[in-house]
Amino acid sequence: MTFIDRLQAAQRSNGSMLCVGLDPEPSRFPAALQGDAQRIYDFCARIVDATADLVIAFKPQIAYFAAHRAEGQLEKLMEHMRRAAPHVPVILDAKRGDIGSTAEQYAREAFERYGADAVTLSPFMGFDSVQPYLKSPDKGAFLLCRTSNPGGDDLQNQRLSSVEGQPLLYEHVARLAQGPWNLNGQLGLVVGATYPAEIERVRQVAPTLPLLIPGVGAQGGDAVATVKAGWREGAPIVVNSSRAILYASSGEDFAQAARSEAIRTRDLLEAAKR
Repeated sequence: MTFIDRLQAAQRSNGSMLCVGLDPEPSRFPAALQGDAQRIYDFCARIVDATADLVIAFKPQIAYFAAHRAEGQLEKLMEHMRRAAPHVPVILDAKRGDIGSTAEQYAREAFERYGADAVTLSPFMGFDSVQPYLKSPDKGAFLLCRTSNPGGDDLQNQRLSSVEGQPLLYEHVARLAQGPWNLNGQLGLVVGATYPAEIERVRQVAPTLPLLIPGVGAQGGDAVATVKAGWREGAPIVVNSSRAILYASSGEDFAQAARSEAIRTRDLLEAAKR
């Protein structure tokens, strides 16, 4: 199965567009684990087990592991997800953006070391920063397009020239990903939930690509507006929520609380399709 096939299969089997982002902050762990970076795997594995039947994907953010020298725990977590939730694809949120042999090494890291099904990339060094990740036809890559941070306007919302009618930079990225860069149908786009009008515009430019949409939950993105702007039959959207689910409770019931919040968010997203 290709990565897109796996996304669509998970969407059908779990009835979900929800992605749980795994951004572990030991200072926010429940009391029994709090402040202990050696327990990152334990915390994340319990979240995975509690939500594996509710999600379209999991998205571990590599910086949260690397900052605590927990790459080994991330490898163990990836193995756990493949074993405990083999039907759920895993997107490694790394936002890599280098070229040549360095990009090839980053691709090996994502797909061979960690066994991710897809990875997030910054496309602003051009196609040769993306191409190494497309050599494995069963893997996927999400290109940063219109991100949820306010500073995204500095580049992404600028026109390519002063000539009337020229596209904005994020629109150009969407066109490249929908067209000439998408050699094997492996690409998707990252579009922030805080900009539903831009999600709708990206969907117009890239009608068939999967969209990874962070910013729902703690970042304040409107879940209903996100779905109405981005969801189309046959073109999956992957709506990420991290902190609102991970830290739904600071008590020993944190995994059950995460499950309850995931159910609430999944159902809210699904209802918005109607």
